[in-house]
Order: sequence, then C-alpha cells, then structure tokens
Amino acid sequence: METVNQLLDSIKDVGRDAVRGGYSRAVYSTPELDLRQWFIEQAEQRGLAVETDRNGIIWAWWGKPQDGALVTGSHLDSVPGGGAFDGPLGVASALAAVDILKARGVQPPRPLAITVFPEEEGSRFGVACLGSRLLTGAIGVDKALNLRDAGGDTFADVARANDLDPRHIGPDPEALARIGDFVELHVEQGKGLGNGGPAVAVGSSILGHGRWKLSVHGQGNHAGTTLMADRSDPMVAAAQIILAVRGAAAKQPDARATVGRLTPVPGGTNVIASRVDLWLDARHPDDAVTAQLIEAIYRAATEAAAGEGCTVTLTEESYSDTVHFDPSLSQRISGLLPGAPVLATGAGHDAGVLAGYVPSAMVFVRNPSGISHSPEEYVADEDAATGAVALADVLEGLL
Repeated sequence: METVNQLLDSIKDVGRDAVRGGYSRAVYSTPELDLRQWFIEQAEQRGLAVETDRNGIIWAWWGKPQDGALVTGSHLDSVPGGGAFDGPLGVASALAAVDILKARGVQPPRPLAITVFPEEEGSRFGVACLGSRLLTGAIGVDKALNLRDAGGDTFADVARANDLDPRHIGPDPEALARIGDFVELHVEQGKGLGNGGPAVAVGSSILGHGRWKLSVHGQGNHAGTTLMADRSDPMVAAAQIILAVRGAAAKQPDARATVGRLTPVPGGTNVIASRVDLWLDARHPDDAVTAQLIEAIYRAATEAAAGEGCTVTLTEESYSDTVHFDPSLSQRISGLLPGAPVLATGAGHDAGVLAGYVPSAMVFVRNPSGISHSPEEYVADEDAATGAVALADVLEGLL
C-alpha cells in the first residue's frame, strides 16, 4: 500500500523542464508516455484490469467493465513548465484511494474504474480536454484529426504513431455508457481554500471559457533598411492588442483574459515580422458576457492592426459553456465530506466536459498560495494524504 505522496515522489523526475522550471509533459511526448506506462504498471500491481480505448483514454477496472460504473481519474499531461500536482494528484489519489478501500475490506457492489484522459491541457494541439471531447463527441472528428502541433504534425499523425487508428477516433457511446458517475479530484487552482480550515472542497461549477487565435498580418521586411515610417509591423500591433485584452477584461467584473503565447513569423531578430499569432484565453461566469468580451477585443484588435497598416483575423479554437456539476451527486459528496466548502473554479477540467453527458462532480485539494500552471504550484503532504482519504470516503459512499 503506497500513499499518494509516495506515488507522486516516484514520478518527481519525469518531465522536468530545465529551461522553464517545473514540468513539461505534453501529450504523447516521452515524459507523458512514461507516465502513462507508470500508471498502467501501478494499476496492474493493484489487480486492476487495464485497457486503452480508441481515443487514447486509459481505463483501469476494479470489477468487470459494464454500464453504470463509478469512475474517477484525471490527466497526466501538463502545460509547459507546469507544476507537479495539476493532473497527477488526481491520478495518484485515485490509486491511493483504491489501496485505502482494499485496506478497509471494501468489495465494490458496482465496478469502479480509474481513467487517465489525454491532452487535458491542450498544450500540444491547442484544444483542452481533447480526450474527453472526443469520447463525448464534443469536438468534430475531422477538426480533431487535423489539429497540428508546433512541429506541424497532425493529431492523426501522432495518434497513429502511438498505436491509435485515426479511423476509429471519435465519439464512443459504449465507453461513455460505462460511466454511471464521474468524480475528479484535482488540486485547487485558486485561493478558495486558503490556509487553515478544511483541506478539501466540493466543486460547484466551472467558468465558461475558450481559446482563440488572433493572427496579425503585416509586411515582412529588413529591420535595418526599412524606415520606421514605411513599416507595417504586426509586432507593434500585437503589443497594442495585448494591452487591449487586459483593458477589456479589466472593465468587465469577474472576467479573465490572457494572451499566454505569441509567435512571430519568421521570428528573426533582424526581421520585421510578416505575421504574428497570439493565443487568447478568455473566461467569465456568464457565457453571453464572454461573447461580448471577445467582440470587444476583436474590435480593439482590428483598430490596432489598421493603425499599423496591418490586418487581423480571429479564429475560435475551442469553447466550453459555464458548467454546473450535477447537484444531486455534489450534494451526496458534500454529505460524505462534512465541513467541506463548496467552490466554483475558473479552470477547465475533463469533469466539466463529461458533465454534459453523465453525472459529474469534483473534489479540490488545498493549494495554499493559489498558484497553478507554474513550478510554484504546491500541495502539502498532509493535505494530499487528506485528499486521498476524502476521495476514498466519497467512492465508498457512492458505491
């Protein structure tokens, strides 16, 4: 029997990023593949039957797979330079919870499964929760297969290289029907639990959020021979757009908008770029407000681009409406975790995608600083252990 802390310690060197700090574990990269194999070995050591479905989702079964199972799990991929807990905490806690239940002598009256969803962060192909979106049909198959990573490889290419048949990727109603209830444990990615008080909380909702790509088109040219007055520089327009994003979000209460990635083309130090691509993340509890925010940002971007003799296009890459978790399931979990507060979150999760199709809920574990998607993300050992016990209590109570 291993504790959640021991399990996390066993993978602490997988995918360390010497440049960014933290961990870089993009889906189907060597580190993420190593973690997938680690999970399979851990599950098999516990006598769980492991299978990987046609969308690359790993299922580890305690009991015979059948419809209406109780399912828990999370993901193993990370953002570039991410923390140690975002994703792996939920997977390790699920394994530890199985150990706890077995130590209690629990014999599940219905099947229990642990899942690992691929590409939850969207750091390689740009669409968050890609595995759960494919499972449920929340993303079109053609769109998914033609997603490209930074190296130009399509998702179809990468899937094929990892023993998935692109012809069979997509909605899987049989696999989805196996989920009777889904509970995802995750590190809290805000300050809702703070210091002191309960170490775990029950999730209530996820803010509506999406990702958009802004491409600013200008005139590539020589940095040394082109006079300032003769330039159509998309980088200057991009700088103004980033400031406009901040300004638009600041005017709207509860809105969040971020430009987290920018790529100039061709990207030479002595070259005026011909195009600059910016990726925008925007969120708000009211989906109509999110749409208004994007409209305001696009208007400002168009004006900024025109002012520099450039043009701009906006492309939506993914969007998820505000999600409210199943109230009956969440209430049952609250009853099993007396004293646990109920928290909304601004972070997307596979549980949020699944919530539109099966009863889903979340349990959060304290992150004292609230810092996440960063090497500084942190969960104390005692809180991680408390979270694993809480998950075991929830699973036992729901079985």
